[in-house]
Amino acid sequence: MKLAVITDSSVYIPEHFADRDNLFILDIEVSIENTAYIEGKNLTLAAFYQKMAASKELPKTSQPSLAALDTLLTQLEEEHYTHAVGLFLSGGISGFHQNIQYLIEEHHKLQLAFPDTKITSSPMGWMVMEVLKWAKEDLPFEQILSQLQILIDKTNAFIMVDDLNHLVKGGRLSNGSALLGTLLNIKPILYFNDGKIEVFEKVRTEKKAIKRLIAALDEVTADGSYMTYIIHANVKDKAEYLKGLLEEHGYTDNLMVVPFNSIIATHLGEGAIAVGAVPKI
Repeated sequence: MKLAVITDSSVYIPEHFADRDNLFILDIEVSIENTAYIEGKNLTLAAFYQKMAASKELPKTSQPSLAALDTLLTQLEEEHYTHAVGLFLSGGISGFHQNIQYLIEEHHKLQLAFPDTKITSSPMGWMVMEVLKWAKEDLPFEQILSQLQILIDKTNAFIMVDDLNHLVKGGRLSNGSALLGTLLNIKPILYFNDGKIEVFEKVRTEKKAIKRLIAALDEVTADGSYMTYIIHANVKDKAEYLKGLLEEHGYTDNLMVVPFNSIIATHLGEGAIAVGAVPKI
């Protein structure tokens, strides 16, 4: 079996891991005042925050290119790949996952799987890295897909944002009741519920919200070993503070602080912070 893993640039993967011959990443553009950027090519993360702060309008993101994926799959066939797994940002916040399903029939030389990750960023990155590891271990394709589905089903993420306007105006927040957070001085905790971003709980202060965030993480990781991520939108000090609290709470292993990239920060806004947990198999 010669297996390729395809993902999109909403993912977070450590630099030392990203340089794999069988890993392919589709670009997602960020548009700021009608200028298109691709982080890592003509935009740094620091420049993104500067441009977003100076812009009169909120940035916008596109979907990955369907044509680019189609071309890539043809290339993989020509390079004698036999299998490919596509792991893209949640179908609950992007139509890309649904739009690409027809390609499975178009590329019959490949055994293709496009499961809905129902997540993005670092948790999706962990899924990518695990599939690549399992392929290197020569696990059968069906076993890889079975183990991947366990990761998808048991992954959770909880988010605090400073400004709900990004999510509401971008159409990424499923339940409009979250607007009450801006009106009543409530600090809402959001979460991925079956791939959609929804309100998990409304808390009065950030201190109480962080406490609830840790309790929620305890609840979803009680059944085993998890990789835990603290993901932040240009608030590293706050992320390190949360890391210290989690370490005091017993999260001493498998804990990483990582940044949101520009694609996700576009929709969460500067100041957002999240915790994500993915099971370790």
